[in-house]
Amino acid sequence: MRLWSIHPHYLDAKGLVALWREALLGNTKGYKNHPQLIRFKNSNNPVGAIASYLRCVVDEADRRGYSFDKSKIVNKRITTKISVTAGQVEFEHKHLLRKLRKRDKNQYKRLKEAAKINLHPLFHKVKGSVEEWEIL
Repeated sequence: MRLWSIHPHYLDAKGLVALWREALLGNTKGYKNHPQLIRFKNSNNPVGAIASYLRCVVDEADRRGYSFDKSKIVNKRITTKISVTAGQVEFEHKHLLRKLRKRDKNQYKRLKEAAKINLHPLFHKVKGSVEEWEIL
């Protein structure tokens, strides 16, 4: 499971579909205790946080002409941002580059040449190393 902190527009088609599926599974038994969900659970509104996260994912899917089922997103929102460390963002950036190098050369080049890595709008970057919940 990978719930990216970086913006979903960097993902290739396979990555975007996987993100959608895995974020939805965060609401099921099998994934409820996955470490990637800790930051959502620690928010003041965990259900609203994951719903807000999914809205950005579905917006990216819409932009690409995909048909993700928006009705699967609960009608809750979060108004505050969730912190993500600079180290986590760097870790995810490198991790995604490795995946894209194998799967999608165009997305790989786009991400590699990005002057600044945009975050998913739910997050804001703070100082720090890789998050404690990350599985290394």
